[in-house]
This record gives sequence, structure tokens and C-alpha cells, in this order.
Amino acid sequence: MFKYLKKLEYPINIQKKDLNMAKCILTGLGGSAGELAAAMRYYIQSFSMPDERGKALLIDIATEELAHVEMISTMFKQLIKDATPEELKEYGLSDYYTEHGKGVYPINASGIPFDAKYIASTGNPVVDLAEDMAAEEKARASYESLIDLTDNKELINPLLFLRQREVVHYNRFKELYEDYKNEYNM
Repeated sequence: MFKYLKKLEYPINIQKKDLNMAKCILTGLGGSAGELAAAMRYYIQSFSMPDERGKALLIDIATEELAHVEMISTMFKQLIKDATPEELKEYGLSDYYTEHGKGVYPINASGIPFDAKYIASTGNPVVDLAEDMAAEEKARASYESLIDLTDNKELINPLLFLRQREVVHYNRFKELYEDYKNEYNM
């Protein structure tokens, strides 16, 4: 079902270490509006869609969200490259380093680990799609906040790409939401 292309959806080449942004960028991975939550939410919800069109849309977007997990993880790794334990401690990443070294682990910027509670699924396609639109808006807002926190174009450009994909996903979910409300009187 899945085919892995060994290429990022958008090229990432961050040369400047930035431990503050590294800490913040983790929200895009393991936060409640992060890419991992989105991928799992949409994949699980796909099984409740009333037709193949809905199921295909949710699985397509879930798959793209996994590509975004890869992008966020790559950004994190590049932002902490060559960081010393002392630097990690200075930027509030000593707890993270203690548990995960310089590996990637899904947490939010406050250090709270990913939680399955982020995966909303009611079994009602219209309700789930409304949740999905809200999730995309939350993710868009998170990316805009991250962009506000940096002046590094090597980081801003992939964040702008991710922000734009949230807008596209929102619009695709909205189209399906409106169709289902009309077709199924939900």
C-alpha cells in the first residue's frame, strides 16, 4: 500500500544550530496539533468513511502527514547538530537529552510526550471531518508561530511549505465535509 521515496517532500538544509528552535519544532512532531497526531487521526478515521472517496482522501493525507513527520524530524536533527550537553542544558533540553540523547522522540515544546488522546475518532464522518478541519487550522497556527520565532530562511522556507500544506488539507477536508452533509444528511 505504501511506497517510500527516499526523498523529503521539501528539501531541508539547515546549517545553523538553533537549540531554542529545535525545542520548539518538536511541537510539530509530538504535539496535539502535530504531524504524528494528524497521520494517526486520519488513518484511523478512514475506516469510518462511508465511501471509497472519503477513505482514499483520509489515507492520502495521512500518508502525507507521515512525510511531514520525516521533515520535522530532519529539521530537529539539523537544528541540534554538534550541540554539546552543556548547550542542550542551557536551552532546557537536558531532560530530553537524558532520555533520548540526540535522537528524535515525539514530544511537544513543553516536553509532554505524544499521547493517543490526540487521535480523535467518533465514527461519524461529518463530525470527524469537522475535527480534521480544526486540526489543520491548529497546525497552521502552530507553523505561523514557529515562523514568527526565527529569522533563519533555511528553517522558514520548509515551515512555510508545511503551513501551506495545512491549508490544502483543510480545503480538501472541507469539500468532503460539505459533500457528506449534503449526500448523507448528516
